[in-house]
Amino acid sequence: MTSTVIYVGELRTVATHLQSGTDIETDAPVDNQGKGERFSPTDLVGTSLAACMATTMAIKTKDLGLNLEGMKISTLKIMKADPRRIGGIEITFEWPPSFQADEKQKLILERIAHTCPVMYSLHPDIEVKVEFNWDKVALPA
Repeated sequence: MTSTVIYVGELRTVATHLQSGTDIETDAPVDNQGKGERFSPTDLVGTSLAACMATTMAIKTKDLGLNLEGMKISTLKIMKADPRRIGGIEITFEWPPSFQADEKQKLILERIAHTCPVMYSLHPDIEVKVEFNWDKVALPA
């Protein structure tokens, strides 16, 4: 098993990753009777896509001699109704101030991001838009 999910009431769950023991709490969004105080389950889909893109790109940057530490990826999940579902995900990249890549390396990273496992796992009806913004620098948190 990978994880367990326990419904704790008030439209909230706690998911536990069994190998590490770490938890993720979810809450229903305010537009669907929740408090919106945690990630919603559908928020996690867009977040998982961004994390997957970052991870697969970082694996490749080891071979390319690049460092993505400090890269920021923003996500926007767009819902549709009837039936309620994710209709789109928008992903926006910002780069660490020290990041330098040539055009070939940028193309490789874009291809890696677009072919990460989560991207291949999304339903084809979900419209995914990705902006790499190669000239936009991520500000430190």
